[in-house]
Amino acid sequence: MTQETASSLPKPLLVLIAGPYLSGTDSDPAKISANRARLESFALPIYQRGHLPMVSEWMALPIIHAAGGRTEGDEVFKAYQYPIAHRLLGCCDAVLRIAGASRGADLDVVRARQFGLPIYTHVSELPEQLSTTGSSR
Repeated sequence: MTQETASSLPKPLLVLIAGPYLSGTDSDPAKISANRARLESFALPIYQRGHLPMVSEWMALPIIHAAGGRTEGDEVFKAYQYPIAHRLLGCCDAVLRIAGASRGADLDVVRARQFGLPIYTHVSELPEQLSTTGSSR
């Protein structure tokens, strides 16, 4: 593929999936796990539209654990979670804000707007790119 051809291909978006993670869980590990599974359930549909999905906890949890965090919601988690998400937003191209009350997701949307990023509320709103390996189309 020539450089001209490669540069003319549409660039996949790095899409942050923002929604409840700790919200509404009362620190119950099963509820946190269910929230994480819900966030992650949007990853494949985003990928199938030709983009790269991202959940901020995928980046944050290894850093939090390395810094000594042991449980979601502990002091180390609180010290790193939002700053990591906000730094990650500087690398993202869009946000998918899924339904559900979440202070963190609301902060992500505010920060994304400061960066001028588009905010989507449904996967179908994302522009569709040419699909590659792993697509069901």
